[in-house]
Formats: sequence, structure tokens, C-alpha cells
Amino acid sequence: MQITALYAGLLGLVLIYLSYMVATNRKKHQVGIGDGNNESLARAIRVQANFTEYVPIALILLAIFEANQGSSLLAHIGGISLLVGRILHAQGLGKTIKASFGRVTGIMLTWLMILGLSCLNIYHFVASAMLS
Repeated sequence: MQITALYAGLLGLVLIYLSYMVATNRKKHQVGIGDGNNESLARAIRVQANFTEYVPIALILLAIFEANQGSSLLAHIGGISLLVGRILHAQGLGKTIKASFGRVTGIMLTWLMILGLSCLNIYHFVASAMLS
């Protein structure tokens, strides 16, 4: 699963960066747990949490697709969509709680990736079952 490994590694680096942003905000605002009612820290926490809510299922779908000999091109399209989507979303949400290009585009890329690979994995199962 080389394609999944590539995107999991890149997304892991993004998670480390987002975690670093939370840690530096905690230190700056001297908040050990929670957000201390600090908007900047609350936003950094939310950005990191949103990332961790979507990335695991997306990577599982990508890994299953790749393990079932799905198209390498489609796997890369999915991986790139997820990576770019999560970066855009983090940038957008990190700047404002309102709708922004980054937030909207980022979540749309993420949702489309999850929807697309979900459908492809279901299709592969149905096609395999019909051949058996």
C-alpha cells in the first residue's frame, strides 16, 4: 500500500504541525487543559480536532481501495484531494470561524474524497460478489 503510505505520511506531518500550533498556543496563553476561553487556542484545538475526525476514515477507505487493486490514478486523486482539502480547511478555519474559501473548499474536497472512495469500495464489493 505504497500510495496510502505516502498520503498517511504527509498527513501525519500536517497533524504534527497542527498539534504544535495547539501546544504553542497553550504555552503562550498558559492554559494546560481546555481552551481557557481563549479564542485563538479554541480555534487551534478545533482545527486539530477536525483534522483527526476526518483523516482516519479517509485513509482507511484509501487503504481498502488500494488493497483491492483500485486504480493508482484514482488513489492518488483521492490522496491529493484529502491532503489539499485538509490543509485548506486548516488554513481557513485557523483564520476565521466564518465561511471562507479554505474552509468551504477544504471540506468539499474532503467530503468528495470520502464519498468517492466509499462508492468505489462498495462498487468493487458488489462487482466481486456478482462474479463469485
